[in-house]
Amino acid sequence: MQIILLTDIANLGHKDDIINVKPGYGRNYLIPQGYAILATESAKKTVAENTKQRAHKEAKLRAEAQELAAKLEALKLTIGAKTSSTGKIFGSVNSIMIAEALQAQGYEIDRKKIMLKDIKEVGTYSAVIKLHRDVKVNVEFEVVSE
Repeated sequence: MQIILLTDIANLGHKDDIINVKPGYGRNYLIPQGYAILATESAKKTVAENTKQRAHKEAKLRAEAQELAAKLEALKLTIGAKTSSTGKIFGSVNSIMIAEALQAQGYEIDRKKIMLKDIKEVGTYSAVIKLHRDVKVNVEFEVVSE
């Protein structure tokens, strides 16, 4: 079943992508929730026209994201966490802590765009930030004991 996505959906696609999904998933979840529409010929033409008109805006957004990515790559963050005597963290470092540290540096990044693995010990780590569908940046940060 071919559908056109109306919003970005993680691990599936971006807005205005024409994708194939299983009929039950499209008919019972994506379409009723308003995440997608059926990919009819008229809908495909409408999406193609909208994509053409939005190409200039998209290029500008991509350029801004690449500029921000260059600034973020040079940035070094330090995050404090309560730890035991062996260096294990009570709890874990998560995307909210990274977003707050970036906000303290003057960068407003949504926490949902920050992806990192479970961090349970003191050390130096890297987080991936998706600034745009084509622009991802690795931000280095250090977890220290408070």
